[in-house]
Amino acid sequence: MDIVDTIRAFNAGRDPERLARKYAAMSASPFVFLRGTCHLFYDRVAAIGLPRRAPVTWVCGDLHFENFGSFKGDNRLVYFDMNDFDEAALAPCTWELVRFLASVLVGAAGLGLQRAEAVALCRCFLDAYVAALADGKARWVERETADGMVRQLLDSLQDRPRPAYLDTRTERRGNKRQLRTDGRKALPVTAAQRETVAAFMRDFAAAQPEPKFYKLLDVARRIAGTGSLGVDRYVILVEGKGSPDRNYLIDLKQALPSSLVPHLKIKQPHWASEAARVVAVQRRMQAVSMAFLQAVTLGKSSYILRGLQPSEDRVALDRWDGKLRRTAGVMRTMAEVVAWGQLRSGGRQGSATSDELIDFARREKWRLRLLDAAEHAAAQVEQDWRVYAQAYRDGACANI
Repeated sequence: MDIVDTIRAFNAGRDPERLARKYAAMSASPFVFLRGTCHLFYDRVAAIGLPRRAPVTWVCGDLHFENFGSFKGDNRLVYFDMNDFDEAALAPCTWELVRFLASVLVGAAGLGLQRAEAVALCRCFLDAYVAALADGKARWVERETADGMVRQLLDSLQDRPRPAYLDTRTERRGNKRQLRTDGRKALPVTAAQRETVAAFMRDFAAAQPEPKFYKLLDVARRIAGTGSLGVDRYVILVEGKGSPDRNYLIDLKQALPSSLVPHLKIKQPHWASEAARVVAVQRRMQAVSMAFLQAVTLGKSSYILRGLQPSEDRVALDRWDGKLRRTAGVMRTMAEVVAWGQLRSGGRQGSATSDELIDFARREKWRLRLLDAAEHAAAQVEQDWRVYAQAYRDGACANI
């Protein structure tokens, strides 16, 4: 397999400006490379040797330790959960787990962890996942039930004033705001892009109970994530509950096919659109949906609309300060969130029931095989990254 050709083919047609940022970021570390090449990970998953008799569940598809974060739900309370379902599919639950474990092993160096510590965290994650699955009850994480670094994160979001949050993304002009397009989190749109989004928002607002809430004030191309960089994506500033300090920010992102599906022998449901798939699985797996979450159509493509979730609203594992117990606590919480999501979505359109998941949790042999598979997958990612990083330095990705 030619790594560079595979990556270039997968990313063909994306916004060149943001795609260049993705290619540069991927060259920096194997963990960022892992985040940016979910498709490559699953191209190789068949050779990893995963446990064969794993229950089929709904999976987010791109599980790694930065795919968790805090957000305000549609009930305006703050939760901690998985937050990216672009690759969502019906798949063996072990596919989800091996990707997460590989992310811990690959990202260990960047977090200042020794290899033995990373393996210990993987075991901690698996133990907590198994315990939550065996319990058979889908719970959730909110401020009152969280602790440690997750509780600190949720406290910071709950207590964050809206004006201060808006100030991080916008500039005030008297009693009005406009998006900051300084190339860090957003880029300017063309006149055509602005009109396309404006027309969409006018139609969208007209169908809502409070049309004035969705009055468009400004729009920009959003810079966020790694795997999706270059995909058509906008940050939209709307009137909300009043200018200048009660405006709202909305994320509008094009939905593309899941990287898992071409490698799955499991029949997938028929979805009205790719965005409908993402939103449906997200609503099933999360205890409470993100604010504004829904599938929409813009032109001939489907998009996911939701409240903007800043990338900084996630646990900063690199601040574990040498206290492994702090990191282990986060791992346990993440493991529980994964198990609860699978239990919550169990029995839907072919996914395993709670009883089947509980029975799986009680077996033991698959855990050791999964750890071995994660080690193999991590080694493959690191090898692929070295090839890619050298090719990038040689200018192989210069002509996007």
